[in-house]
Amino acid sequence: MSRAWFITGTDTGVGKTTVATALLKAFSRQGFSTLGMKPVGTGCVYDQGLWINDDALLLATHSTLAISRQPAGIGPANAAIPWQWINPYAFEPPIAPHIAAREAGEEIRFSVIEQALQALQARADVVLVEGAGGFRVPLGPDGDTADLCSALSLPVILVVGMRLGCINHALLTEESVKSRGLTLAGWVANVVDPHMPVFEENLATLKQAIRAPFLGLVPFQAEGATAQPALDIRKLGQ
Repeated sequence: MSRAWFITGTDTGVGKTTVATALLKAFSRQGFSTLGMKPVGTGCVYDQGLWINDDALLLATHSTLAISRQPAGIGPANAAIPWQWINPYAFEPPIAPHIAAREAGEEIRFSVIEQALQALQARADVVLVEGAGGFRVPLGPDGDTADLCSALSLPVILVVGMRLGCINHALLTEESVKSRGLTLAGWVANVVDPHMPVFEENLATLKQAIRAPFLGLVPFQAEGATAQPALDIRKLGQ
């Protein structure tokens, strides 16, 4: 079974996908086969018979294994990865997942996500699972994002969106992760506000307060930027 991590954030829009793709590239450079997974996506666009989530598409693009847009099915072991394994639940409206699922007449079930993750882990050395929004986002009858992470039994990588209020959000998320008996494997600071006051002081406070390895800093990136930040995946083994 391959290694896998769950990518969560201090809020929505803090750069989980940016960090996840950077980590996928880092593992790839070390010679690992990789796959990114987005269990639940909203704000999707219908394309060639599938609802496509932008984050899931970026994760797929930065994975090393081939991913197919064809319907999932049983095929040879070396066949392309079915898209539904990468993004089991996809909904059109860009709203809270549990509400989007209800409007679509569906329920987000953890068993479906667990089966997809197991299938991905059978194919790749490393699987990165990106959550939806922050750590306590409601998903459905099985619980919220934190419950999903517990069900998958994955160590967590926290993305801290560097902006006013981030210290409180980061420490509350760390507390929530650890209160469930989960491992906070590392954290990344992502600059979402280039004009954040006393940035260095805030970063220093977070480094001292968060009891997990600091994997690196992602500088502010304008929309459309393609630069990949350097993150230290060696610390994930600590």
